[in-house]
Amino acid sequence: MTQTTETTFPTLQGDRTFPAFDLAKLLSTVFDPIDGCKMCMLIDLDDPEKVKDFAFLKEDGYPVQKKAHEVFYQAFHGQGLLEKLGLSGGEFYAYKTTGGSNLELPETAVDVNGNEINLVEDVYKPYDLILCTSDYSATAPLTAHAKKYGFRGSTMHGLNDIIVQSGLSVDYNTVSAEAEKMRLGLTRADKVEIDYNIAGKTYTLTLILNGQEAQKSHGLCHGRDPDIANLPAGEVYFVPEGAEGVFPMQYEEDPDTIALQHVKGGRIVDVEFLSGNPETVEAHKAKLISDPVTGEIGELGLGTQILPFCGADIQDEKTLGTVHVATGRSDHLGGHLVPEMFAEAQNASHDDILFHPKKTTSIDVTQVRWFKGDRQEVIIENYQPSAFLKGLFA
Repeated sequence: MTQTTETTFPTLQGDRTFPAFDLAKLLSTVFDPIDGCKMCMLIDLDDPEKVKDFAFLKEDGYPVQKKAHEVFYQAFHGQGLLEKLGLSGGEFYAYKTTGGSNLELPETAVDVNGNEINLVEDVYKPYDLILCTSDYSATAPLTAHAKKYGFRGSTMHGLNDIIVQSGLSVDYNTVSAEAEKMRLGLTRADKVEIDYNIAGKTYTLTLILNGQEAQKSHGLCHGRDPDIANLPAGEVYFVPEGAEGVFPMQYEEDPDTIALQHVKGGRIVDVEFLSGNPETVEAHKAKLISDPVTGEIGELGLGTQILPFCGADIQDEKTLGTVHVATGRSDHLGGHLVPEMFAEAQNASHDDILFHPKKTTSIDVTQVRWFKGDRQEVIIENYQPSAFLKGLFA
C-alpha cells in the first residue's frame, strides 16, 4: 500500500489530519544513521514454510503478514527503497508464531526459498537492522537478543492500514520530544492511583513507584547502540515496585468476559467474576495458582500521542488519555521478571491490559492521580488529559 495523500481520523481529542505515509522518512528518522546497514524483515506464521514463494499471500487470513509484505517488502524491492536508504540485504523470513505476547522466539525460521535458517547465526548476528511485523509482540525477546548480538530493530505487531496512515506517518523526532516532556513532568513519582467505574461501582488500583525515573517509548534508535523501537511509539512508563487494590479486566481472548483483579503485594492474588463466561475466569484463576508470577504487575503505561483507534494495542496504548497496566515479563522494561522465573515457558509473556473507551466500553477510567512528595495532580479524567498533563507539552 502506498499512501500519497494526507488522511484525517477522529481521535479522543477531536479530528486530526496525518501526513502521507513515507517509509523512507520513517526509517531514516527512527534509525539514524541508516546508510550502510544490512537489513531484513521477520514475520510470524502458523506454518513458517508458507513463506516459501510467498505462499501465504494466496491464502485466506494473515492480514498482518500480508501488510508487512505490501508496506515493507514491496517498497524495498519494488520501489528501490534499499538503494535510496543505502541499505543492503532486504531478506524476508518467517518464524513459527509463539502464541503469546513477548514469548521467547523459536530457534529457527524459513526463508522465501523454503530453506530453514538459524535465527542467531543467520539473522541476529549478520544483520544491523531487523524489522519484525507479527501477530504477537516480539519486543521483549528481540530486545534481549539485540543487546546480546548488537543489532537495532523495530517491532510492529498488529500492523494495519490505520496504523500505517496515522501512527507510522508522524514525525518521530516530534514524538520523541513530546514523550520526553511528559516523562520529565511525571518522573520520580511516589505512586499513581487509577479509579475505575464499572456498573456504577468504583474500584481503585494503586501503583507503588517509589520515586523511580520514568521511562519512555519514543521510537528513536539513534547511534549504533543495540536497541528495539516498538512502533508506533509514544508512551511514558514505569515498572511498579508494588501494587495494591482492585481493577477490572476485559479478557483479550474473550471480550465479553470481565472480572475484578484483586491485587496485593504487587501481584494479582484473586479474580472475581463479574460477567461473561465464568470458565474464562476460572482458567485464569487456575493459571495464577499454578504460576503466580503471571499475575505480577510489571508495567504502568500512559500514552502520549493523539491517535485514532485502530483496534491493535500497539497503537491504541500510545493514545493520549489512555492508561494500561501489564502483567508478567518485565526485563525488557528494566524490571526483574525474566522468563526463567515462570513455572512454564509458555506463561512467560508480557500482557498489556489497556483501558481505552473504544475497546473497554463497559469500563470507565474516571481518574488517574499522580503523587510526588506533598504534591498530588490529576493527570487523566474520563479518558481525557488533565490541564496539568496538557501543560507538560507546552
